[in-house]
Amino acid sequence: MTTIATAAPARASRTWYKILYVQVLIAILIGVLVGWLWPSLATNDWVKALGDGFVKLIKMVIAPIIFCTVVSGIAHIQDAKKVGRVGLKALVYFEIVSTFALVLGLVMGNLFQIGHGLAAKPDAAAVASYVKQAEASKSVDFILNIIPDTVVGALARGDILQVLLFAILFGFSLMALGERGAKLRGMIDDAAHAVFGVIAIIMKAAPIGAFGAMAFTIGKFGPAALGNLIGLVALFYATAALFVVVVLGLIARFVGFSIFKFIAYIKDELLLVLGTSSSESALPQLMTKLERLGCSKPVVGLVVPTGYSFNLDGTNIYMTLATLFIAQALGVNLSFGQQLTILVVAMLTSKGASGITGAGFITLAATLSVVNPVLVPGMAIVFSIDKFMSEVRALTNITGNGIAAVFVAWWEGELDQATLHARLNQKIDPTDGETSSTTG
Repeated sequence: MTTIATAAPARASRTWYKILYVQVLIAILIGVLVGWLWPSLATNDWVKALGDGFVKLIKMVIAPIIFCTVVSGIAHIQDAKKVGRVGLKALVYFEIVSTFALVLGLVMGNLFQIGHGLAAKPDAAAVASYVKQAEASKSVDFILNIIPDTVVGALARGDILQVLLFAILFGFSLMALGERGAKLRGMIDDAAHAVFGVIAIIMKAAPIGAFGAMAFTIGKFGPAALGNLIGLVALFYATAALFVVVVLGLIARFVGFSIFKFIAYIKDELLLVLGTSSSESALPQLMTKLERLGCSKPVVGLVVPTGYSFNLDGTNIYMTLATLFIAQALGVNLSFGQQLTILVVAMLTSKGASGITGAGFITLAATLSVVNPVLVPGMAIVFSIDKFMSEVRALTNITGNGIAAVFVAWWEGELDQATLHARLNQKIDPTDGETSSTTG
């Protein structure tokens, strides 16, 4: 694996207001002010379109990035068993860490029973669409949906798991061709670099997208939307922070780096997720940064896309915490056995959630309907503040997937420790046009 040297002195001389994360942060703050002071302007369709349009631009290139990255990573591997080994290690990691997230949500929900005494009257009609989607979701349908009807259709819809499946199969096929497939491998590598170049162009519009998304959110829901549910929001934020600092922090320390330095390293992506409320908006840049961090290209290409469906730590915390809150608010006592059921059901339903805003609410409906159907109408209690919690769900999800890739790369023996520590202690500007640093 080779790495591209960075020109640190040149970046250090850049004017502060030209740095992407500074621009995004300023845009978020302006968006909050506009949404608070001029809600009628902030809820205008054109303002909303700024955030929606940016997310669509990013989603436009996610499928090609995943396809090219996974195919290139597998095609350059000489040992086919390695791919299966990396995938198995990733799944083992996902299940263990996801369990910690679910248990932490249950523990915090039982310790701080903030739902008791909330005189809320749930409106079943407000969440009817989410319940309908949840009822239509079955485990067997989720498994079958991984197989696309057509490859073109999977790429057109941008379905991550479907594209990932075809990319893995195509990568194995290309690897089996040996030297005969060298020219095609080169074309796919070049295509990946070109698409990353497109992302570098799109990222210039990140501040505009963050402004539009944040202004619309605050303008529509406003500070008043938190109201008497501020306790749940605060508890969820604290639980997510505890998970990142303690659970992910211990994993990071085990590998040999600081979770705080890692968060600082991906701060651009975190601010982008905060502004757009979608962890998918930062997926391509996260993959690039992880490769620059010293993780091998095949590991990043397999772990990160898979993690977006199988390693949603923030969503797991949300589901257990929200389930207990709704039960407490409705005066429904959940036995120890029912709480264990929440763990099992949430572990399964969360696998169908993606990084798009609202998916966590749909999986919550699926979980409640299995645990106790009486709780389903109570979803309306948290409906008004779900947007605020979706931000933290997305932030926790993307941080968890980043740590997962680093851990699996370390476990596989494909983490360059020297590069890891060097990168975590220097600034890297994601807008400089550099693409993936690994060559396989």
